[in-house]
Amino acid sequence: KPLRWRPFEVILGKGFRGGMLVQVQQTTMSFGLGCTLLSTFALGFSPNVHTGLDHLSRRSFHRICASTKCGSRIIGQRSLTLVQNRPYSSRSRLKMSDSADGPEKPFVCTTPLFYANGPPHMGSAYPTIASDVLAQYFRIAGKATVLVTGSDEHGEKIATTAAAHGKKPQEFVDEVVGQFKGLWGAMGISYDRFIRTTSPEHLAVVRDFFARVEAKGDIYKKQYSGHYCVGCEAYLGEDEMEEVDGVKHVCKIHRKPAELRSEENYFFRLSRYQKDLERLFDERPDFVQPSYRFNEVKQWVRDGVPDFSVSRSSITWGIPVPGDPSQVIYVWFDALLGYISALCPPGQPPSLDAALTSGWPADVHVIGKDILRFHAVYWPAMLMSAGVPLPRSIYSHGFLTKDGLKMGKSLGNVLEPRDLVQRFGSDAVRYYFSKGLDFGADGDFSEERFATVLNTDLADDLGNLLNRCLKPLIKAVGPTVPAVTTPADHPLRVLAARVTEEAAEAYESLDFRAAGEAALQLARAGNKYMDDQAPWALF
Repeated sequence: KPLRWRPFEVILGKGFRGGMLVQVQQTTMSFGLGCTLLSTFALGFSPNVHTGLDHLSRRSFHRICASTKCGSRIIGQRSLTLVQNRPYSSRSRLKMSDSADGPEKPFVCTTPLFYANGPPHMGSAYPTIASDVLAQYFRIAGKATVLVTGSDEHGEKIATTAAAHGKKPQEFVDEVVGQFKGLWGAMGISYDRFIRTTSPEHLAVVRDFFARVEAKGDIYKKQYSGHYCVGCEAYLGEDEMEEVDGVKHVCKIHRKPAELRSEENYFFRLSRYQKDLERLFDERPDFVQPSYRFNEVKQWVRDGVPDFSVSRSSITWGIPVPGDPSQVIYVWFDALLGYISALCPPGQPPSLDAALTSGWPADVHVIGKDILRFHAVYWPAMLMSAGVPLPRSIYSHGFLTKDGLKMGKSLGNVLEPRDLVQRFGSDAVRYYFSKGLDFGADGDFSEERFATVLNTDLADDLGNLLNRCLKPLIKAVGPTVPAVTTPADHPLRVLAARVTEEAAEAYESLDFRAAGEAALQLARAGNKYMDDQAPWALF
């Protein structure tokens, strides 16, 4: 493998997920520097679990020992052993319940509200699969659960795209929403609420919320000039732009020059909440996960949080500002409220108060890192202004690449989720994009690795065990399971009890790879048990 160095903090963040690093195999590789590298294969509770830590230097190994209060020793010349005195986890578990919640409060998980300017792609499916896996876990665990997804349907980009297709905006987004719902059905996504920002209930909640913030004195009008990215639907700060080939003010995400614009808009007093945000981050160290993304958020706030525009006068496709129909509410101020409006009780008059008493606050927002600033800085301040409880946590995942390259139509390497489902089935796609990647970090897809993961985990480990159990059983007693009680101290039963708890902890930390590995430990142990016992020799 190519050498991939990771900063020390990232090594800890990706590697230590709860458990023990029990062995590190030493491998010497020559790079003209005479350095010794250590390849890790043993994080967790089984020496078969691969960690994602491809290489460590000896110095980094000892730094990890020191930082986690562990001892280390060299065994011959071939390996190092790290004995950890206490478990360490870089991820925080989600709470099944809270004493402040009533017994009726469900566990609420939200996907992003996807921008309806085109059909869904793998970047849309990725957080939706993760959110659905999480929701399924909590349902199995006996917790009332609400999975929220939906579509963000306002804004300049949608109006422009609809016009290019010769359609009115509402007609255009109706078609796109149908494509999203169709894909979620094909992928087995079990959402409970699909909120559309063009729906009547959402309109009612946005108006109520805007009135609260305005009454607080946090809305004012002013003339503003700045660089606007149509792709982001936002004015960009200097840290969000760069110079590319002599072209200045290029959006770092969409790789296009931001337009210099000047207009009179309504603004939200974000700067008033800088100290409140800093206090929030201090008091709730798990508010944003993974921790290395939270560090980015804290730095954004330390650098200052300028007021931001909450309306546009140059477009008409949006929710009119109450009392000023010449302006429409800014798409992000509008869309973020979909997490609340989705909870409006069906069959009742929609309102902010009704939605807030039907499951809010959300337990976790699952989002991509490209929209982290809106969710971790703008959204909490907006809620503070309106006197609305904050979400419990925000989990930000990385970008997807294909064969090591960023996906794009110009490269011809766009990964179409519907095509994958048709070719391999929804279970295979869901499995790879949950267990096969390190959720939180950037993830790569290649068909070779896709096949390897499925064949190794599901065919060689799980499928092999299934066949080895069922075939001799059916041959001996027919298609029925004998009434046999497994002794409490049976090694497989003991292991099953242990990995069940490991899997639960992993799911509640959104560590789907570790959850899958916990389950596969039992399959691998079962295969070894079959080898040792050789039950076929009895017939």
